[in-house]
Amino acid sequence: MSSVTVPPVLTSPRDDAIQLYRAFKGILFFPPFFFYFLLGLGCDTAAVVHILAHRDVTQRGLIQQEYRAMYSEDLVKRLSSELSGDVKRAVLLWVQDPAGRDASIVRQALSGNVVDLKAATEVICSRTPSQIQHFKQLYFAMFGVYLEQDIEYQASGDHKKVLSLTFHDFDISLLPSIVN
Repeated sequence: MSSVTVPPVLTSPRDDAIQLYRAFKGILFFPPFFFYFLLGLGCDTAAVVHILAHRDVTQRGLIQQEYRAMYSEDLVKRLSSELSGDVKRAVLLWVQDPAGRDASIVRQALSGNVVDLKAATEVICSRTPSQIQHFKQLYFAMFGVYLEQDIEYQASGDHKKVLSLTFHDFDISLLPSIVN
């Protein structure tokens, strides 16, 4: 089974931004022949995924900055307009920093047509206190509402108690008495 890995040699964010722009335009580069070919068929989704899949979160952030500087356009908005379906959803989550991605996932889980407390719980309970603090700040900045308010509104009973406790420092030995 293979896995996606980040290349050991850092690539240039400028080159990646140019390659993404060309992929959006349907311009492909064929290295064996050293020429560009204009297909005019729209976005080359495979090229976009290939570029972003082989970069870590820091590199993707630098690519976004370079893309904005070069083309006066937000890369996330361009990705949103060029991609569709599950690929779009995955790539848009992928290009966010981890705390922003967590905020987006939890917001969608708590405010969708069907509330998915399992997804919200998985994200919240798998983070360290410092990650939760950063994630809560981003949640408010992105959505204008406190995470605690959304949990209070959507969760109930013991589930609400457990999720609420993850935002506060407490002695884990007290958990059984709190839940009961």
